[in-house]
Amino acid sequence: MTVEVTDGPLLAVEGLSVAYGPVVAVQDLSLTVAPGEIVAVLGPNGAGKTTLLRTIAGALKPASGTITFEGQRLGGRAPEDVVRRGISLVPEGRHVFPGLSTRENLEVGAISRRDAGVIAEDLERTFSMFPILRERADQPAGTLSGGEQQQLAIGRALMASPRLILLDEPSLGLAPIVVDQIFALITELRAQGSTLLVVEQNVHRALEVADRAYVLAVGRLVTQGRASELATGEIERTYLGLSETR
Repeated sequence: MTVEVTDGPLLAVEGLSVAYGPVVAVQDLSLTVAPGEIVAVLGPNGAGKTTLLRTIAGALKPASGTITFEGQRLGGRAPEDVVRRGISLVPEGRHVFPGLSTRENLEVGAISRRDAGVIAEDLERTFSMFPILRERADQPAGTLSGGEQQQLAIGRALMASPRLILLDEPSLGLAPIVVDQIFALITELRAQGSTLLVVEQNVHRALEVADRAYVLAVGRLVTQGRASELATGEIERTYLGLSETR
């Protein structure tokens, strides 16, 4: 299924600045995400990428600027309120609950919902999307492989029935074959109607799946554009500090 990208933004970040005490992590950043898009946020460690996602998700408070989702201001709202409004964060490092079963982890993702019948349908849909999670349903999440935990973290986010999914470094620490699976999943999620804002250091893979991309350095936006038009080599050499050889 092809998802048509509409004109109006689902998410609009305008003039956002975020600080940790005296240290400014994000400065005067603006970006938009339209319904049905995959938007990538690229940059080296310390560029402010994770800070951006955590602020959108309500875990951090902005020093200035606005975050608007579906026309309503989000800045300063508690994380549980942000989830209820339709935004789910898949954090860097996955952060599953290791002592809970796979099924229980998924059920935690739906904790803010009250529609029990629909939740049961969504759980079944998630198991259909991630067959390995069905096989591991009663297994403690801490015993899953890294790739399985990443699938679980994404499945948990989907259980909140989000309209926007925030993915923080989804390929981090995974074997190449698992990275292939994760990026194929990102493409499939968009085909099913999801909108995604993806933070990623793997420039090539991110630009393969993204519609548009923003590149950050030391908390500031340095370039943006259609993913198909951004030269990965130039991004790597100029903004990510990588050599031409891989």
